[in-house]
Amino acid sequence: MTEMRDRQPAPPPEPAPLEDPAPPVAPVTRRTVTLGVSMLATAVLAAVALVLPTPYAMRSPGPTEDTLAQGLIQIEGARTYESTGELRLTTVSVLGGPGYPMTAGQVIQGWLDPRRSVLPVEAIFPEATTQEQQQEVSQAEMVSSQESATAAALTELGYKVPAVLDVAGTEDGSGADGKLEEGDVITAFQGEEVGTYADLIDGLAKTEPGDTVTLGVRRGDRELDVDIRTTGNGERAVLGVFIDPRYEFPVDVSIEIENIGGPSAGTMFALGIIDKLTDDDEANGKVIAGTGTMSPEGTVGPIGGIEQKLYGAARDGATWFLAPEANCEQVIGNVPDGLHVVRVATLAEARHAMEQIGRDEGAGLPTCP
Repeated sequence: MTEMRDRQPAPPPEPAPLEDPAPPVAPVTRRTVTLGVSMLATAVLAAVALVLPTPYAMRSPGPTEDTLAQGLIQIEGARTYESTGELRLTTVSVLGGPGYPMTAGQVIQGWLDPRRSVLPVEAIFPEATTQEQQQEVSQAEMVSSQESATAAALTELGYKVPAVLDVAGTEDGSGADGKLEEGDVITAFQGEEVGTYADLIDGLAKTEPGDTVTLGVRRGDRELDVDIRTTGNGERAVLGVFIDPRYEFPVDVSIEIENIGGPSAGTMFALGIIDKLTDDDEANGKVIAGTGTMSPEGTVGPIGGIEQKLYGAARDGATWFLAPEANCEQVIGNVPDGLHVVRVATLAEARHAMEQIGRDEGAGLPTCP
């Protein structure tokens, strides 16, 4: 017999919860619409302003290159020696310029970065020149820099470097203005034959500013004696002549470097040549960076963008930096932590600094005050 159980009716469903009433919608007023449109227009204008072209260019720390690296400086005709340190030339990267303007946004970023300098375009590029023209000039300066560095380095090491001294032009208002012509060849100074650039510089070193000197000059097929009154700043007599030497190097030096122009690597090229041609290993494991033009007679000249070069040197591991004495004003206040700056005015001073640093005796070297 089957037992029957009573079935209970299912309970009624729970009542659905009441939803919160929707918040009241504020009425759209003319003021609200005007404010929204104004904010949108401001945002659009700000965005457009950030991409507008500007009349500025920016210098940033560029790459550095070790002049002692394999293959950068190649020497034939003399014995070379291995080096264990690094002699790094420094560069500046430039953004903006003729035909490639910086945007306002890039300018603002540059202003906010202490490693960069934002300058008017004309402060970096000569007026009425294109970037392509400036690049051609920069490459020509690089070639001339390498020749001058080679002449200075070999002369510093005691080599005699014969040269034909072609006149490339004269300085307006100088004693040579109107007396020497482009294409003239200087053959003698005060009756003494001039066979090297150093011969001419040595003669001028014995001359007081304002003295009149006699130059032997070859002009075409004629041999002339030309009297020129020197000028100077009270310290050194100058002729007011631009000379383009044609060297006959006793040692074959070639420098292979790409995508870098300008004359400012001359000092580091000269030091690299000296280090390779001497058996002392002057750098001796140290990472030394630097900059500065180099004249054939061994003068270290000032350059632009040294603030950025200091940062680039520190970034790439340098602990010492050789700076042109004439750039000390720009060096002060811009030296990164861990970088020691030595001021130099001549190749002889730069070589001495390199040797002292290699011996761990660089603490007493002169710096920018």
